[in-house]
Amino acid sequence: MPKEKEKAKEEVKEKIEAKDSGSEEEEKIEKEEAQEVVKGEKPEESEWIPRTKLGKMVKEGKIKDIDEIIGKYKILEPEIVDYLLPDLQIDFFAIGQAKGKFGGGKRRLWRQTQKKTAEGNVPTFGVMAVVGDGRGHVGIGYGKAKETLPAREKAIRNAKLNITRIERGCGSFDCSCNEPHSIPYRVEGKCGSCRIVLYPAPQGTGLVIGDEGKKLLRLAGIKDVYSRSFGQTRTTINYVKACLEALKKTTQYIK
Repeated sequence: MPKEKEKAKEEVKEKIEAKDSGSEEEEKIEKEEAQEVVKGEKPEESEWIPRTKLGKMVKEGKIKDIDEIIGKYKILEPEIVDYLLPDLQIDFFAIGQAKGKFGGGKRRLWRQTQKKTAEGNVPTFGVMAVVGDGRGHVGIGYGKAKETLPAREKAIRNAKLNITRIERGCGSFDCSCNEPHSIPYRVEGKCGSCRIVLYPAPQGTGLVIGDEGKKLLRLAGIKDVYSRSFGQTRTTINYVKACLEALKKTTQYIK
């Protein structure tokens, strides 16, 4: 009996000490947070704090044009693109397919894959985004995550990091306006089995290309173009990459 009483007393003491220590720790945390708020050490969520040398140069105003960066520096912060191109537009490619009868599902933005594990099927979602300002700057990016929204954010981030410059012009023999509404000359791009050839077109022609190619060309600032495609063009990812590869070749003869 006395031994049991001593054990009970010790347990009560341990509980009291644990409560006291827990309350002391909570008070310390609350005091530290209050001090940080008073000092203003916590930055706002909308405030950009650059972490790279390039980002610091951009925020200080030493670099004011994104063309000074492309081809010379590697962009590691998407905020650099947001800072220099505030009117950036975003769109997504339909790389997935919804389930339908007899395999006839509709196209959708999310590409879903599954991994077989002992716990069951683990789904992942892939998204492909494109960003552009409509004045010759465009980029594409692919993001993958276990949920749709994080995958979309990754795709947008990668698209901003991969932004590049293309050259626009008026290379059609039927048009002599000298305005940047088309491409300067014939270009060709290839990715996988997809091969795309882009030709200059006169004003008023429009974008004679597939729906996914139109999204890329519109954000790049191209309004009129002819095109020919070869290979398995239903593979949207390779189709878009081939189109961007062709657009990159518009700057190979321009210094």
